[in-house]
Amino acid sequence: MVEEINDKLLPIANVGRIMKQILPPSAKISKQAKETMQECASEFISFVTGEASDKCHKENRKTVNGDDICWALSSLGFDNYAEGMGRYLHMYREFERERASQNKANCGIAVGEEREEADEQIGHSPTALELRVFEKGGSSLTKPS
Repeated sequence: MVEEINDKLLPIANVGRIMKQILPPSAKISKQAKETMQECASEFISFVTGEASDKCHKENRKTVNGDDICWALSSLGFDNYAEGMGRYLHMYREFERERASQNKANCGIAVGEEREEADEQIGHSPTALELRVFEKGGSSLTKPS
């Protein structure tokens, strides 16, 4: 039974890693704190996803997409997160379009130095887009250099 519950939770190592990113390097995090955050984060994801899933069901759709998650966040009163997630989703889609265009343009380019030059021309690598949460209740979208 305990194993079944743990299967529905985010991996504790990942939760701890995220928690450590916001704390000073010398800070310690207790096992109980990690487990509590693990349960809260997992429950939050389930709560938002359930709301998005209900919307999809009412609209006779089987796939929950990013717009559904943004809608669910907003409808549940998490407007600040919905706005940040919407901006992230827009940036992610733009990034994917650019990558698809690059892949079409580079179809004949050999892997190696020529491919690296093509990546530099666009100014990013395939994993350059990320979302970082810096403050309570706020988020910042960044594209690392």
